[in-house]
Amino acid sequence: MTGAVQWIAEAVQEILQISGLTLQTLLVLCATFLLACAVFKRSGNLPPYPAGRVPVLGHLLTLGRAPHFNHLKLTAWRRKYGDVFTVRMGMKDVVVLNGYTAVKDALVDRSELFATKLPSYLFDAMVGFGQDIIAARWGPGFRQRKRFATTVLRKLGMKVGRGSIEDNIREEANCLRNRITEKNGQPFDIAHDVTVAVANIICSMAFGRRYDSEDETFRELSKAIATVVFQLGTVRIGNVFPLLRFIPVVNRPAINAWKESSKVEHVIREEISRHREHLDRENPRDFLDFCLLELEQREKVDGLTEENVVYMTGDLFFAGTETTATTLLWSLLYMILNPDIQNKVHDELDAVVGASLPALSHRPQLPYVNACLLEVMRIRTLVPLSGLATTQEVKVREFDIPKGTKV
Repeated sequence: MTGAVQWIAEAVQEILQISGLTLQTLLVLCATFLLACAVFKRSGNLPPYPAGRVPVLGHLLTLGRAPHFNHLKLTAWRRKYGDVFTVRMGMKDVVVLNGYTAVKDALVDRSELFATKLPSYLFDAMVGFGQDIIAARWGPGFRQRKRFATTVLRKLGMKVGRGSIEDNIREEANCLRNRITEKNGQPFDIAHDVTVAVANIICSMAFGRRYDSEDETFRELSKAIATVVFQLGTVRIGNVFPLLRFIPVVNRPAINAWKESSKVEHVIREEISRHREHLDRENPRDFLDFCLLELEQREKVDGLTEENVVYMTGDLFFAGTETTATTLLWSLLYMILNPDIQNKVHDELDAVVGASLPALSHRPQLPYVNACLLEVMRIRTLVPLSGLATTQEVKVREFDIPKGTKV
């Protein structure tokens, strides 16, 4: 061992003498070489890169500054490079799938191979580093929590008959209608009222109660959720370059999002304490009741903890409130911009529903209303780019996608 070290030292000294370099210069050159290798490193058989890739930034400059329009650039690249290609996001490769066949193969036929999440420093901190469902890594714990939560939400959710959340939705819809009536035809911004209605439906499912729109706790909860969702959209560059979270000013949106998410967490913990005091084990009423029973019985989710319950409940608010409210607001805007279509929707509702509120049982009789809602979600997709990662090395077409690659 000593002889090998001595041989290396002598070889380095000889190289320095021949080349005329100093040791510091040699180290700088070596570091530059290693950095260049890291920047241009490419797995052996990845799909092709589109043109426009530069060192360190990858395709970020080509994609542009507006992340919500990235899917348009990817669509343009699809025409040139096909249904499967690779985009360099900073120092990381992201494989892009386009088209029905390629997407169905990944998300349906082989979904378990594309089922994990990559680290996202801000979102991970907000959800207990994978203790929830949305950001959890693939594994038995994630599968059990997801299956449990899905079963509970079906019991509480949209179905015809006893125990459906439909009654809560109709109640909130009636409150929203009354708020609009109070304006006497005067113009106003309906965004807050729509968000209140949606948030109260989530509260009904999660907590078994609704709040008055002026309730201080409820207003803080709604504001915190909106702030977190907005700030998450502004810190995407931090996921590409995680070291930016240590830079003052640049990391301010991330700090704000984390502070606001802690307010949501505080409300959920208070509700858990309240539910424990009034838990009816024979008749669970809401999501927290079912979770508390599972914490006692340990039947469906191995090792479920109260922390899991907090972050799983938070998922309901972060994933359900802003998304649903924004979809409704787009729907209202398109009704205003297209009065002929609004009249057709109105006529169908009058013919089927009449003066009462719509019910889930009316849905099969409202094909035009359903078509309009689906069209809104098509042209204003809230999450145009869904990001998963491979759980092992995967063959896609003629390409090899390494384990842990974002897709």
